[in-house]
Formats: sequence, structure tokens, C-alpha cells
Amino acid sequence: MFKKTIIFLLLILGLYSYGQERRIVHDLKIQGNKKIKASFIKGISTIKSGSKLDSLIIERDILRLKRLPSVSHAYYQVFPSEDNQYNVFYNIEENFTLIPSLSIYTTNDDEFAYRAGLYEFNFLGRNITFGGFYQKDIYSSYAINFRAPYLFSNKLGLAINHQNLTTQEPVFFENETADYKYRNKSFEVLGLYEFNFRNKLDLGLNYFVEDYRYKFGATSPNVPQVLNVHKWLIKGIYEYNNLDYYYQYISGFRSQFNFQYVTSTDATLPDFFIGWNDFFYFKRIGKRGNWANRLRMGLSTNDNTPFAPFSVDNNLNVRGVGNTIDRGTGVIVLNTEYRHTLYEKGWFVLQGNAFIDSGTWRNPGGDFGDFSREDNIKVYPGLGLRLIHKKIYNAIFRIDYGHGITENATKGFVFGIGQYF
Repeated sequence: MFKKTIIFLLLILGLYSYGQERRIVHDLKIQGNKKIKASFIKGISTIKSGSKLDSLIIERDILRLKRLPSVSHAYYQVFPSEDNQYNVFYNIEENFTLIPSLSIYTTNDDEFAYRAGLYEFNFLGRNITFGGFYQKDIYSSYAINFRAPYLFSNKLGLAINHQNLTTQEPVFFENETADYKYRNKSFEVLGLYEFNFRNKLDLGLNYFVEDYRYKFGATSPNVPQVLNVHKWLIKGIYEYNNLDYYYQYISGFRSQFNFQYVTSTDATLPDFFIGWNDFFYFKRIGKRGNWANRLRMGLSTNDNTPFAPFSVDNNLNVRGVGNTIDRGTGVIVLNTEYRHTLYEKGWFVLQGNAFIDSGTWRNPGGDFGDFSREDNIKVYPGLGLRLIHKKIYNAIFRIDYGHGITENATKGFVFGIGQYF
């Protein structure tokens, strides 16, 4: 009797498995797209006509679509066709993707700088990013960017970038400060490869010229007043992305590791490496809340140079601190904020946030004890507002006010497009 029962169960299981294997996708249909090409969506999707119907694979496809700049939301439907075959419908809600960008920042020292640009995030209907920006930070600068992650296949793409940035940068040495006119002109080519749904790699070369011209401040015979150095940079970016998006809300974990090796033609700016990892963690809090976190940890070659690569900057890591107030060869920065939807109707969202930006740096030529030195630690709590358009990609106008509570603190506003992180 026991053997008959086992045989019967195995038979039922076999018939069930056979029925499952026979559930085939008859066709993948795309709905709701206007500018995005249906052929592009089908090309990057795992589900194909003739493949096995698998809800887990479909859900991964939908999550990939929701990460695209051109998609504000996506969902799927499955309908029977014939002979145990099914039609799968991917329903797309598109973003408007021709987007101006703007960043403005000030401090109580009356510093003022801005960056304005225009980017198309769905160029040719294939989720290619193409555009550029103009920056005014005492001097004029510009950049042009092209990024096509699926240019050659659903795994292989290309990015090309050119920038010509000129700023006035402080240089710190022997407890003194000097200001230099700094220019960085570069050309970059990156290959983009997506291993799978969550993991991808950017790898390439950057050729650039750095030019330093002394303006005013302290001088030293050990610090040149004029430098013009040609450099090559090997760059690698590895990303693990397990984020899920629902309009303005984000949940999940993401890690991005950047590594660069730079060769130089001048001993004053020797060869060096720089590497850092950004860890992101987002959690939904109730129906209207979102807790957002970014932890950056980085190190570079520990040369005792006034031109150290990591900077303390208002628009990069600590809101309200000022425009490049210090430099270092190591960095630990934690940004944490609570975002709360105050009002939402149709396409419009008003979001408030309370944040704490904190960080510490290793001095050039210093040691790891510098991270705990009181004068290296910056802590800036603050408040902000976000005006969000749910149907336009990255259409988030932000204003934040940070007020330092540590030694020699400043305070100031930071304006911009997009979330701070």
C-alpha cells in the first residue's frame, strides 16, 4: 500500500511538472510606451516568445524597467493564448526625459556657484543619455556626456565623456592656504558590461591635463605656483544594485566601488591610486516615509601633497560646509536623512526631509588617527524640502539648509535638481 501511494504521488508530481514546463510564452507585448521603442524593451527583457513562463523572471524584468530613467512605473499582466501558451503584457508608464539640471550652492561667506545643464535620458528611444552642462564657479566650465548601457546588446554598452572644468581651488600646506586657478580638461571612454540583473562593471581610460595657476595667499618654495601636468587614468566601477522603486520611494541596498590608478608626467604630482565605496541603504517607513543612507569610505596614496584628491565640499558630501574647504587622502562620510511626503496629488509631491551629514578626513601624509581628530570631523544637521514631478525623470527640485555644530563650523543653503544622494 505504501509503495502504491509513493508511485501515485510521483506520478501526480511528474504530471504537474510536465504541465508547468509546457507553460510557454506565446508573445511579449509592450503597452503604454510612446517614446521608448518596443524593440528596445524586448531586447533587454529576459522573457522572450517561446520561453518558459516564469513569474520570477518577469518580476526581475519589471524591476529592471523601473530602474530605467525613461520609466516612472511598470507592471505586467498575463493572459492565456492557446495550447497552454500565454501572452505577457509589459505595461509602461513613461517619464518625460528631456531634463534641465541645476545645482546652486552658497555659504555664509557669500560664496555662490551654479551648474546648469540639459540632458536627454531616452535619446533615440533606447535609454541613451546624452547632454551636457555649463558651470560658473568664478570661472566658466562645461562638459558633454554620452552613455548607452545597451548600445551593443542587453549586456554591453559604451560611455564617452569630455569635460573642461575650471575653478578656484584652495591648496593647504604647512598650516597655510593659497588659492589656485585649477583647470581639468579630460576625454574618457568606458566599456559598460552588465553581468546579470544586479551586477555591472564600467571599465575604461581617461586622458586629462591638470593646470594649476597661483592666484593669491601663502607661498612656499616647496609648492609650485604653476603646474601643467598630463595624466592617464585607468578607471573601474563595480556596482551591486538591489534597489526597488515606487515613484518617489526607494527601498533596498546598493553598493558602488570606484577604483582609479593615475599616472603622471611630473614628480610634483606623482602616480597614485584612489578608491572608494559608496554604500546606500533605503527603507520605506509607513506609507509616506523613506529613510535614506549613504556611507562613503575611501583611501588614496598617502602622499604629503597640497593637491590631495578627497575634498570637503558643500555640493558633494556635507551640506552647508562651504566650497572645498579642506582636502585629504582618506575619507569617511555618512549622510542620513528621513524623507516624508507632506502632500501628494496626481503628478505633484511635496516632500520634507531632516538630515545629518557627517564626515572625517585623513590629512595628506597623516595616519589613520586623523579620522578621530576633532578638527577633522564635520557634523552638519539640517532641514530641506523637495518639489517632485512624478512623471518627469529626476524632476526633483531640492533646497537644503545645513548648520554645522562642530569646530569652526559654517552654515549655508544647497540648491539642486535630484535628491542629494
